[in-house]
Amino acid sequence: MTEEKERPSGDDQSSAPEELTIGLVAHFAFCPRRAWLEAAGEKTDTAQMAVGTAEHQVTDDPRRGRMRVDRAVDVVNRELAYTGRCDTIERFDDGGVGIVEYKATPIRRRAELTEPMTIQVALQAMALESMGETVREGSVYFTEHAQRIPVSLDSAARSRAEELVTATRQCISSDQAPLPLEDDPRCPSCSHISVCLPDERELQPVQRRIIVADPDTQVVHLTTPGSLASLRQGRLLVRQGPDELASIPLERVQGVVVHGNVDLTGGLVRELLWRDLSIVWCTSRGRIVGYASSTQSPNAKARVQQRREATTGRLDLPREFVGAKITNQATLLRRNGNAPAAIPALRELAQRAPTASSLTELLGIEGEAGRLYFGSFGTMLKAPDWTFTGRQRRPAKDPVNAALNYAYALLLGDCVVALRSCGLDPHAGFLHSANRNKPALALDLCEEFRAPVADSCIVRAINNHELVPSDFVSRFDATSLSDTGRKKVIAAYEQRITGEFTHPTFNYRVTWRRAIEVQARLILGVLDGSQPKYLGVRTR
Repeated sequence: MTEEKERPSGDDQSSAPEELTIGLVAHFAFCPRRAWLEAAGEKTDTAQMAVGTAEHQVTDDPRRGRMRVDRAVDVVNRELAYTGRCDTIERFDDGGVGIVEYKATPIRRRAELTEPMTIQVALQAMALESMGETVREGSVYFTEHAQRIPVSLDSAARSRAEELVTATRQCISSDQAPLPLEDDPRCPSCSHISVCLPDERELQPVQRRIIVADPDTQVVHLTTPGSLASLRQGRLLVRQGPDELASIPLERVQGVVVHGNVDLTGGLVRELLWRDLSIVWCTSRGRIVGYASSTQSPNAKARVQQRREATTGRLDLPREFVGAKITNQATLLRRNGNAPAAIPALRELAQRAPTASSLTELLGIEGEAGRLYFGSFGTMLKAPDWTFTGRQRRPAKDPVNAALNYAYALLLGDCVVALRSCGLDPHAGFLHSANRNKPALALDLCEEFRAPVADSCIVRAINNHELVPSDFVSRFDATSLSDTGRKKVIAAYEQRITGEFTHPTFNYRVTWRRAIEVQARLILGVLDGSQPKYLGVRTR
């Protein structure tokens, strides 16, 4: 390691405080964890945020300013090292100015000042004064009530604002994430409840007053060989030659999975990444070959911690991955198969997993459970002309293994997207090895969802005759899905992954795809220190 040359004193920034934004300080006044999440790069797209953005459209355009009224004015306080923007500044005849902050109230529905609002206006006033202006007054204009309420800018408000600047800077500089609020009335109205998960941290049933709904969006699977996906007038357009195969509004797209020989235009890739939507590329047989996501990944500190602990190793997370996986295998067999000897043996192995003393012992438990489970897997297949002699790796030698391989690849893609949305590295895992560049953590997260999602959808598709033997092609002792078969497996998988179930831990309805992200965020909580432990999804 070489020593860094000393900078000239005029350029030395080592002692300069980290610059904050006024909005971040206001969010800290609302909730320290809310500010931490924003500083970590977490973004949400909620109804209240959309309303707030819409109400600010007029004030956010400097060109709309009239004489004696300035809009969207950037301000800075260099002494306290923070920046911000004033919605509206009114100029008086005596040379003084007044501040007007616009607020929408889609949740509170009351024209009522809160401490974060007061702090925001006070910080704007202090910044303007540091820039040489004389601030006479400040107020908040509630757009839905057409009501303007004055804000006190006395010494107490200014002193409190300065205290919160210091406290916010200490909070976001800490290596430890603030704990979520407990049973607090602020949580249901918070725009970041879906990424904070304050009620879920205790790993107990949740009685939520407001449930964050799954987004009305879909994962788009591009499967037609030789087709081209492009961007046109805000829509994802898929064409094959002169034929238009699909046209989907980008607002309805949650992510894109590319199967085989399908091309994407540069404009579409750029737009998807700008919107923070992930793209996953697979071979025609379902093997993931790569993924792309925005560089604006949140939770960089937790990601560094993840890579450090993936190198040194830890057992608590792998124990839960394996224990939940075996429990779910036993449940699926009990519901669909005929394996009176295998089920109690699987239950016993699931109970041993949480006390495994080493990763080697844990992998042995997982291997024994796999032998029992797949040894009885064929009893769940009720349709004629289907046989299953055992689990095989790639290449598959029979249709059932080919279908399972493809479903596992789809599940892996969802786990990659969920982990990337949290800012975690899909390749730094704790159960699986990152050797040969496998997405180890994504494979870790897959384990508890293999039986209830991937296996379940294949068993159902076979038993309901959605998949038939003619949907497969055999060549040189290897079996793969035909183009029609792939589309059928994707349809069966999407039906399952978007279906709702009652979360066994939190006791509320959730889709399987949302549950995968919830579990990814619980892993994140363990890594950033706000989660005491991890608990896998165990179906009953």
